[in-house]
Parts: sequence; structure tokens; C-alpha cells
Amino acid sequence: MASEDLREKRDIRALGKEELREFFKSKNQASFRADQVYSWLWEKGVPDFESMTNLSKETRQLLSEYFVINNVSVDRSQKSADGTIKNAIRLHDGLAVESVLIPTATRSTACVSSQVGCSLDCQFCATAKLKRMRNLEPDEIYDQVVALDRESKKYYNRGLSNIVFMGMGEPLMNYNNVVKAVDKICNGLGMSPKRITVSTSGIPKMIRKLADENPRFQLALSLHSAREEVRNQIMPFSNRFPLDELMDSLQYWYEKTKSRITLEYLIWKDVNDTPEDIKALVSYAKKVPCKVNIIEYNPIGDDQFQAAPSEMITAYEKALTAARITVTVRRSRGKDIDAACGQLANKLVPLTKE
Repeated sequence: MASEDLREKRDIRALGKEELREFFKSKNQASFRADQVYSWLWEKGVPDFESMTNLSKETRQLLSEYFVINNVSVDRSQKSADGTIKNAIRLHDGLAVESVLIPTATRSTACVSSQVGCSLDCQFCATAKLKRMRNLEPDEIYDQVVALDRESKKYYNRGLSNIVFMGMGEPLMNYNNVVKAVDKICNGLGMSPKRITVSTSGIPKMIRKLADENPRFQLALSLHSAREEVRNQIMPFSNRFPLDELMDSLQYWYEKTKSRITLEYLIWKDVNDTPEDIKALVSYAKKVPCKVNIIEYNPIGDDQFQAAPSEMITAYEKALTAARITVTVRRSRGKDIDAACGQLANKLVPLTKE
């Protein structure tokens, strides 16, 4: 067998535009072919080389000899009664993640995953029950967005308006690939970074690193308690990151970016539903320009966590409003297909090949 038949093909989307130019030069092809290929990959999101119709047959064959496109596939899709769509995404190596399209009257929001499983151990999150198997590559994150954009156009006659990194995984534990994915989404698909939100459970060092790069997208923090002992109980990893250290990183973020942070907050019965919890959140939120997003809790089969009664949500709202802190309450979507916040756990397809 010829030696070149044994060559392992590279994923072409791992190459930058300059690397593509060098490849074409080395094959005595015009370097502008790189711009054409790059456009097909990152603006049109084509799944194969044959779809690159402005390239000659010979050029397409050349690409297929040296490269592959490790695009994802939608293994299965579920649509909720409220219009929410959950996709089971099969990756090129057989692993799987989930992503969600959340439509409202005026918006279509893509909720995308950044890891297979999760690096952290938040007790109230279904994804955290899965071990982290690997980080997603930038193109695998990008492909989730492309798939949801197409579904939004199909069902709602409009493209995506917003993207949130609130799916499976901790985005800041896959820092480089998430930042690269956002760049591809913005430059390739034309999405404004102001319409992209990266949600973290709170890694101070990485929040500071992100602030230094002034990414122009929005930052959200999954807080859920401003009392150290409570937060450490429900999010054990946070023992390594005290609330004071976390606040220092949030203040640093605002100092560098001038972008207000969103504090995401779930309220559970007998966990964080006391006047002391409310007072602690108000005090914490006053320390940095922010808004608080109270999220309806979605059960994951753990009796430790039960949604607090509506009057407790009202008590939080009144206290925050009185302190002149912007507060919103987010009602869950897609609960009937386990697509709501905290419920993504790959029930549709196994994490690994059968």
C-alpha cells in the first residue's frame, strides 16, 4: 500500500486560513482557494467537500485526500409542547451531547454544550452526574449553533437571535475552544458577541483571564447561594473558590469590560429559602454591577432539591427590587422533554457507542 494511503487525515477545520493557504501553495494551487474553502466551512457550514461547488472536481478530490470534516449529526430531535427543541448531537467519535433551541414570540435562543459530561459536581444538575469524557472542539460547538439556526428558520421563519453557553459542561474548563468557537460564530455566521452569553459556575482565575481578553460577549455566573456554607454544600467544587475570591474576579471583569454580570439563582425548599439567604444575596449583588436572574427549578430525581414555593420567589424579588438590583424570573421551557435548565443528561442517546 502506498505510504500516502496510510496518512491520517486531519480535520480541516482545525486549520487556520493561513495554514490553508500554505497547503494550497504546496500543491501548486492558487492561495485564494483557502478563502473559498474557509467560507464554505465557517460561513455556510457545509458538511462535506462535494458541497463546495465553486471548487473544481480536482480540488475537491485533493481536499478529500488530505482532510476530513468531522461534522456532527443530529441523532434525534424532540419538540416540546411549548415549541422548545432538544437535539441529541452525535459527535464524530460516537460520543454525544445535547443542545436546545428556545423560542419566544420575538427570539430564538440556542443553548449549546461545551463538554461531554461535566468537570464539576453541582448536586442539582443532571449533567454533573455524568463524568467529563472530553472537551468539545470549536467546530463541534459551532455545528450545534448551525443545526439550531436551521431549525429556527424551518419552524419559526427566523434565524437565531441569541446564543447561551448553558448546556452540558463548564465552558471555562474548555476555555480555549469556547473562545475560538465564539470567534467562528461571530465572524462566520455574523452573530454579534453582545448576543452571546457564557455561563460559568465560577472559576475566578479563568474569569480574570477572560476579562483580560475583553471578549465583548456577556458573562453569567451560576451563584445559587451567597452563603459560603450553603454554596459549598450544593456546589462542592466551590470549596476551592471562596465567595470573596469569586467576587474579586467579577469586579475585575467589570473593571476590564464594563459589562454587567448576570447572577443566575435557583431557589430550593429548605436549602436557600430563608431571610438570611435573601439578605446574603442582596449584599453580594450590591458589590458589583449586575442583574439577578431567578430560574425556575426543574427536578432531576433528587429528593434533596425541591422547588421553593412561589411566595419565596416573590420575597427574593421584593428584596432585590427594594435594593435597586434588577431582577427577572425565568420560567422554564421544554420541561416535558427534559430540555429545561439543569436537565440535560443524554437520555436520548448513550454517551458512548453501543
